[in-house]
Amino acid sequence: MSSSTAADSTARLPALPSDVDETFLSDVLAGLRAPRKAIPPKYFYDLEGSKLFDAICELDEYYVTRTELGIMQEHAAAMAASIPGKVRVVEPGAGSSTKARLLIDALGERCVEFVPVDISGEHLQMAAEAIREELPDVTVTPMVGDFTAELPSPASGDGAMTLVYFPGSTVGNFHRHEAQTLLWRLRRLAGRDGMVLLGVDLKKDPTVLHAAYNDAKGVTAAFNKNLLVRINRELDGDFDLDAFVHYAFYDPTAGRIEMHLVSRRAQRVHVAGHAIEMGAGESILTECSYKHDLPGIARLGQGAGLAVRKTWTDPDSAFAVVLFSADATAPGDEPRAHTLRAVTNR
Repeated sequence: MSSSTAADSTARLPALPSDVDETFLSDVLAGLRAPRKAIPPKYFYDLEGSKLFDAICELDEYYVTRTELGIMQEHAAAMAASIPGKVRVVEPGAGSSTKARLLIDALGERCVEFVPVDISGEHLQMAAEAIREELPDVTVTPMVGDFTAELPSPASGDGAMTLVYFPGSTVGNFHRHEAQTLLWRLRRLAGRDGMVLLGVDLKKDPTVLHAAYNDAKGVTAAFNKNLLVRINRELDGDFDLDAFVHYAFYDPTAGRIEMHLVSRRAQRVHVAGHAIEMGAGESILTECSYKHDLPGIARLGQGAGLAVRKTWTDPDSAFAVVLFSADATAPGDEPRAHTLRAVTNR
């Protein structure tokens, strides 16, 4: 699509920053025109999507959040003890920062600043205010940003080491070569003397995984369909929500969950005046969520110039929190340039 066409297509959109509109529009159109239709899951997270994801985290079937939270509640003090000196905590894709608060509390006065980063500015500001009230002695500096792009390094000069805290198993939303690129960028964000604390969902019984993405209350289905609601609202779309069904499954060969929106019938939909044909049974891939094992995560880290220092897991080894430090012997250049297209904090 030419730049002139993009400008014409976005002229009728609601009053959001023009660069956000054009990026959202171009990503959606490119994804819907691809041989296998897909939309990046970062667009789940408007205000309503962020609220729905918070609701998902409370579901009985969705073990991920409570399992990781349990690890943090039990081991945050040990994690803090493994992180030396004064610390600036940076959390890309922060959401509500529930787990980060446990880590910051364990660090105590050694935490000089907390920098939550999120693509949803409205949700981020509300979360930041809540953190300021709960942790009044910590400087909270929210940053609206997309962690799939380069993030600016936080200000230094106070002698604090940067710890990049990346919980929620979000690394699983990237294909493996892209995950390595992401880890390399987190390492660069942390700096030469920094560290990365990473949440990782581990391989397990497929029935447990299936239930986590197909909850009985239909909250995950609503979260998935809210992507179409957002496209209708912000990109002048005309998706009929009743014409699509939420569908998620675990592929044991690839070791990943796939989440789709499947067209119930042959139909034509429009986005900013552009027609998209959908066949009966054709799907839009909205998320992939890879499940890892600990040796595989160590290899991914090694390829990104990160060395495993310590690992904490729950009693059932369903989830892990892994502490990496920068490997001074690793090359300084990014292993390979990749456009990061995560296919959520899931």
